[in-house]
Amino acid sequence: MQTDHEISIRVETSYIESQSAPANNIFAFSYTISIQNSGKTAAKLLNRHWVITDADGKIQEVRGEGVVGEQPHLQPGEAFRYTSGTLLATPVGSMQGEYEMVDDSGQRFLATIPPFSLARPNSLH
Repeated sequence: MQTDHEISIRVETSYIESQSAPANNIFAFSYTISIQNSGKTAAKLLNRHWVITDADGKIQEVRGEGVVGEQPHLQPGEAFRYTSGTLLATPVGSMQGEYEMVDDSGQRFLATIPPFSLARPNSLH
């Protein structure tokens, strides 16, 4: 395990009722991600990879450069926060993934985004 790379990721989610249409199986969610560089080396976020799963087991994979049009470069102790969203065909689902990062010496590494739930209020018992 590379000890210089300590990227911690926190997630907050919300159901967006105004952008959802349950009768048409459209459920909108936002998620706010906080990426904290707790390591000893500065690192830049290059790419994202998401695996989004709905309650029916349908999987969407999303890959792309950066996040919300940015590739934040985080010095040790710095954090970056952004909000994005996704649509599901079910009122409950989950997301997980990883960020491809590169430190200032050019070493690439992955920062894991742990699984988190997306759920319309009162959908989980």
